[in-house]
Amino acid sequence: MTSSASPRDLIAEIASTETGARIGAFFDLDGTLVSGFTATAHAGDRIRRRQARAGEVLGVVEAAVRYRLGRMQFERLLMRAAGYLRGESIGELDGVGARLFADHIAERVYPHMREIVRAHQQAGHTVVLSSSALTIHAEPVARFLGIGQVLCNRFELDDHGVLTGGVVKPVVWGAQKAAAVQQFCAKNGIELADSFFYADGDEDAALMSVVGHPRPVNPRPGLAALAARHGWPVLRVSGAGRARARSLSRAAGFGVAVLRAVATR
Repeated sequence: MTSSASPRDLIAEIASTETGARIGAFFDLDGTLVSGFTATAHAGDRIRRRQARAGEVLGVVEAAVRYRLGRMQFERLLMRAAGYLRGESIGELDGVGARLFADHIAERVYPHMREIVRAHQQAGHTVVLSSSALTIHAEPVARFLGIGQVLCNRFELDDHGVLTGGVVKPVVWGAQKAAAVQQFCAKNGIELADSFFYADGDEDAALMSVVGHPRPVNPRPGLAALAARHGWPVLRVSGAGRARARSLSRAAGFGVAVLRAVATR
């Protein structure tokens, strides 16, 4: 049976938890700290600035739809996206990420999740943004929230800081994300059994299953079912500036808008 927890209840729970850096608080990004998907802001920006060719746009739309239908693995989706940015400077992309955060993403940070992050920080816990997003999407959010540790995917770079078109392996996703967090805990003296993890998708079930305090946030159906089975308290948050993208119909709608943008170029 699913139980629920309000942000106020959770903040009170955090305040009553043992203080100190041995307690970890791990936060997913998209759909958890931020409403929707941060990467869509970058895709839209490239289209508006005429940086994306028709083949890139069509490829991204096709990959996104196939991924939502379960016909493409996340790693392949990520590698395809990185391939389109081959030859770009990481310094310039970091600047783009910072600009897009200020213009489009900051308003989508959930206010209640910001309060929860702050509660963990006040308790002296080790707060980590652990996401399958890329650095250009994850790091601006981490800076905004004062989160000093980020475990996420990174572009493969050459000696001059230029993207090769690849992503550093292993890709942080699913069980590998859980492994990355476990390794981080082992290196930093964090007790995983006493730590918290906040996420919205069932791809994070592996990590939810090993932390002492699993906290699904606005869970999608797969994670909601797991939460009900295990009795994990579910946190519902709202109030971000834009609604999150939940369904394939919305993804298809984005694809139609993208194709129209290409047609008018």
